[in-house]
Amino acid sequence: MRLRFLATSSNSGSCPSLYETDNGDIVVQGYRLTDPEALGQLRDVLPDETFVVVPRELMSWFEQKD
Repeated sequence: MRLRFLATSSNSGSCPSLYETDNGDIVVQGYRLTDPEALGQLRDVLPDETFVVVPRELMSWFEQKD
């Protein structure tokens, strides 16, 4: 799988960031969600899944590209 960097909301160029795979899927780099209360509200979690927090302003990148 090859990744193409799309955007970041970080001033230092680190996370959170968005990437696109060569098949068009999106990969999200962000801080792991660790809050027990929030994790308890997630549904249908599979053993190999993880969750990251992405600032809303980074997701606006998709609106700009449509």
